[in-house]
Amino acid sequence: MELQVQSLRTFIGSSDYALSRAFYSELGFREHAVSEKMSIFQRDGHVFFLQDYYVKDWLENTMLLIEVNDAALWFRHLTELGIAQKYTGVKLLPLAQEDWADVCRVIGPAGELLHLPNSETGSFYIMGSAYDT
Repeated sequence: MELQVQSLRTFIGSSDYALSRAFYSELGFREHAVSEKMSIFQRDGHVFFLQDYYVKDWLENTMLLIEVNDAALWFRHLTELGIAQKYTGVKLLPLAQEDWADVCRVIGPAGELLHLPNSETGSFYIMGSAYDT
């Protein structure tokens, strides 16, 4: 039998679990409670765990790359939602035009950094490329 990886998921901590749950729900992720202190968040077939656990140094050095179809559209959507005003600690950074892609960047409620680049032009997009072995 060949060894295979069936899933790869990350765990994100939170300084205020209820606030982080509301934040990710507002981003369009669907929550599935696992326990009182952990939930799975899912959107478009992609999943991560959110836990009621906080280590400042860890969270402030956590980055999530969420490839999207249109970074500028996401930036406008998040601006219209007013997420930076609704959620303590959240910052919507200016839309960046990096060498590798346009990127919408958000600092989440616990200090985690979300990168939302255009998937079609991003250098991290490897499905169907020479990197897909």
